[in-house]
Amino acid sequence: MPKAKGKTRRQKFGYNVNRKRLNRNARRKAAPRIECSHIRHAWDHNKSVRQNLAEMGLAMDPNKAVPLRKRKEKPMEVDGKDIVRKPYVLNDLEAEASLPEKKGNTLSRDLIDYVRYMVENHGEDYKAMARDEKNYYQDTPKQIRNKINVYKRFYPAEWQAFSESLQDRKMEVD
Repeated sequence: MPKAKGKTRRQKFGYNVNRKRLNRNARRKAAPRIECSHIRHAWDHNKSVRQNLAEMGLAMDPNKAVPLRKRKEKPMEVDGKDIVRKPYVLNDLEAEASLPEKKGNTLSRDLIDYVRYMVENHGEDYKAMARDEKNYYQDTPKQIRNKINVYKRFYPAEWQAFSESLQDRKMEVD
């Protein structure tokens, strides 16, 4: 839509704005955000990346931190200026790395229901599963078998309980 007539003003220069501070703040905001909270909180914006990492006990260049010994090259000598002033960052990172990794892989509720329905109604007959009317995605017998195997692998305890309940139902019917 067009703008209302007379509502636009020309830009005027702001003389009372501190350009140095404005540019410095813009540069800081434009700098990439450090994802690791431990490093972000210990970061000093007045120092270089190398100085910050050296204070935390981290290496800027891993090739120089742990050099490969070549025939003519001497091993890296530790400078007196690279003293670790912020060891808590290194300790926090090590503690976080030592925690066990969470399993992030889960199956969708639809896939779980689909697999349980197919096994409940058809048992191990994958061809019958492929012809079933609830096979909306027209999976082949091998695809259905693979989905069932994935379900068994992701939820072994749940699969065991489910197969035992099927056995109990079969015993009750017979």
